[in-house]
Amino acid sequence: MRHVTDLSALGWTAERLAELPPDSAPARVSRVDRGRLRVLGACGETRVHPAAVLYDEAGTGGPAVGDWVAVRGELAVAVLPRRSAFVRSVAGRTSAAQVVAANLDVVLVVDALVGETRLRRVERYLAVAWGSGATPVVVLTKADLCDDVPAAVAEVAEDALGVAVLPVSSVTGAGLDAVRALLGPGSTGAMVGPSGVGKSSLANALAGRTLAETREIRESDGRGRHTTTARELHLLPGGGMLVDTPGMRELGLYDDAEGVDTAYADVASLAAECRFRDCGHRSEPGCAVAAALDDGSLDPGRYRAWRKLQAEAHRQLLRVDARARAQERARLRTFSRALREQPNRPR
Repeated sequence: MRHVTDLSALGWTAERLAELPPDSAPARVSRVDRGRLRVLGACGETRVHPAAVLYDEAGTGGPAVGDWVAVRGELAVAVLPRRSAFVRSVAGRTSAAQVVAANLDVVLVVDALVGETRLRRVERYLAVAWGSGATPVVVLTKADLCDDVPAAVAEVAEDALGVAVLPVSSVTGAGLDAVRALLGPGSTGAMVGPSGVGKSSLANALAGRTLAETREIRESDGRGRHTTTARELHLLPGGGMLVDTPGMRELGLYDDAEGVDTAYADVASLAAECRFRDCGHRSEPGCAVAAALDDGSLDPGRYRAWRKLQAEAHRQLLRVDARARAQERARLRTFSRALREQPNRPR
């Protein structure tokens, strides 16, 4: 790890001074190891213990990679307010959340230009990335193994509305300068994506040295295997920072309704044009979504993915928000009462 004494190189800004508790010093979390934090500060890299009061039931309050913490001696006593955070829900029927990385300027949604169809997977990551508060960018790796890179990029770009799509090759170096340009001095990016898409190779290529071990790709589908085992913040030669994350078998949404509508802005815009505000987009008259499906201007697969993520975000909201649960119960009671009061209802 390169030694840093100027905190601005780690993304520190003067306005954060007001957020520091008395008699503490700022440091940035580069790794979380079994309850201990590896942090970068004015004195270089050190290890500190997080105070118990930093953790909450939701799981979002504890220190995460990329967080700024206030340190007194060997104790982190506070997590400073986050400017952005990539958050996913913990697997299972739970309201708990996991902060993958915090205080990001850009989220690099990484997938490979080989193997299985990637559109729905990229859309899911973009929904969470839009909800993070950072700028999402799609990075498509292994361009050297793709027969028609422009066509593959165009296919993803058609669905990744308002997002740059960059093809790269960690082998030939093609496209790496465009990614480096996103990670200027003091800026922080995080790579997210499934296992085997080349995140570790990309991190090594951007850093110009080995940050993470890599494994040879499989001949059957051109995909690699999971190598990164923990999230870690790395300093890059150009002055930027990069968080490498393990591949995610499951990316659950956590309170990301707004991110879903941003990722699917075309579908959300159609839904806003429906005659009825509570349109179910099935057989209701004046449904703009149904009309777009009928005339072929809306891809049925993209529509189904939007509905699926909307429902997932709604379920998660009900788990974490007591007021939302009460409103949902009231809505269901009103709906049931309306059914009972229908004059032609079978008795």
